[in-house]
Amino acid sequence: MLTIEWLEQSTIIDLQQAMFKGELTSNQLVRFYLEQIAKYNPHINAVLEVNPDALFIAESLDRERKQIGSRGLLHGIPILLKDNINTGDSMHTSAGSSALSHSFGREDAFLVKKLREAGAVILGKANMTEWANFMSDSMPNGYSSRGGQVLNPYGPGTLDVGGSSSGSAAAVACHFATAAIGTETNGSILSPASSNAVVGIKPTIGTVSRKGIIPISLSQDIAGPITRNITDAAIILGVISGVDVEDPSTSHVPSYHDYTPFLLQTLFEEFRVGIVNKGYYDNMHQEEQQELNRALDELKNVGCTIVEIVEISARQEDLENDYQVLLHEFKSGINNYLAKETNSTSMTLESIIGFNDSNKDLALRYGQSLLIEANQTNGQLTDPDYLQSRLFDLKYAKEEGLDFIMETERLDALLFTGCYGSTLPAKAGYPSITVPAGYTSNNKPFGITFTGKGFSEPQLIKLAYVYEQQTKYRKLPKF
Repeated sequence: MLTIEWLEQSTIIDLQQAMFKGELTSNQLVRFYLEQIAKYNPHINAVLEVNPDALFIAESLDRERKQIGSRGLLHGIPILLKDNINTGDSMHTSAGSSALSHSFGREDAFLVKKLREAGAVILGKANMTEWANFMSDSMPNGYSSRGGQVLNPYGPGTLDVGGSSSGSAAAVACHFATAAIGTETNGSILSPASSNAVVGIKPTIGTVSRKGIIPISLSQDIAGPITRNITDAAIILGVISGVDVEDPSTSHVPSYHDYTPFLLQTLFEEFRVGIVNKGYYDNMHQEEQQELNRALDELKNVGCTIVEIVEISARQEDLENDYQVLLHEFKSGINNYLAKETNSTSMTLESIIGFNDSNKDLALRYGQSLLIEANQTNGQLTDPDYLQSRLFDLKYAKEEGLDFIMETERLDALLFTGCYGSTLPAKAGYPSITVPAGYTSNNKPFGITFTGKGFSEPQLIKLAYVYEQQTKYRKLPKF
């Protein structure tokens, strides 16, 4: 029964039904994924570290199921975590940095606590682009000095794997786990998910606690699920979301603890989906343009109205090119994280830069220009450039950008390809979902992304699910 072909067609609900019937155990599932990792990870380099307790945890959960019953849909389900998410166990948390290769989180991140409480098996840590792609202007997606280069299983060595949750997405595509958790500041879930023919949800800021995650920007960072189907993503999002008293951003999150009711086979209302003409598709390959046109036709076939939008914001180009908020928040956030949430409390951003300089052959294959630039800020978030940039983002990305265009055009969602439109929702703190939508002639996965206003995950899930069920483009990689 337990074959990659069966798993490819199965959701977490199917796995739970098999476990309920006694046809499958968590231990068997973990063993299957460990076999996949042993066989294929040397070619893809997606998994950085395996939890040595994974089999023991799975066995314990199997006994609990027999004696007490299931905790819920994630009981016994193996999940990988991006290497910037703390676990209070024997696994490291390093953000892919060789400077933090011996660093441990003091305790589980809030979302990890919720996963464990739900019965998930934390299978291991996924490789990632070092410092979540905020180390150097020249670093390729998927590279870290601690873990090496993650490769795209649909074209190892030829296709971009996407960044920075590269290992999380490639691992899920290869069935190294049922699902993974990635993080996004600007495109870091959407990019690798669409590049590896998997589903990624970048939630609204405040939906998932930031506690215990190595930060870039506390105003933009968010964790979210990466899965092979919308159903699994919706299930996991419901588990990891919720109020955390130690994270003020979560204080106003809606009380959705179950997103599965929004998995509907048909649309019960007409969805208006906007597509932006200016700025996003100028350099798109002809084949990708053809894929996009087909996706638009497919959306029309399921009842969507496609609305052409000239641009989201009059300051769209300025928003795309300004990263002052990230520079300032990175130094403040990293120093705070290192002081409070790791065993490496004597380290700072400056000492990490110094370590890298002293270990150039290991740590500085692509330089550290962004680390240096961030370290030159005062780290106190009082700089006028920072404050003005933050207010500029809120005004032109959110209030006079996405809010204005979606209300004026009465849109339920905006449509982008891959992570092309990630910057404005990132700065506004708004959600996006990417779903497989085809492949080009060289087997490059093509994904479409739905973006909505704050806390519009329910309707985005509904829209993405309808598209997924009507098209079912995802296929196994051959490598």
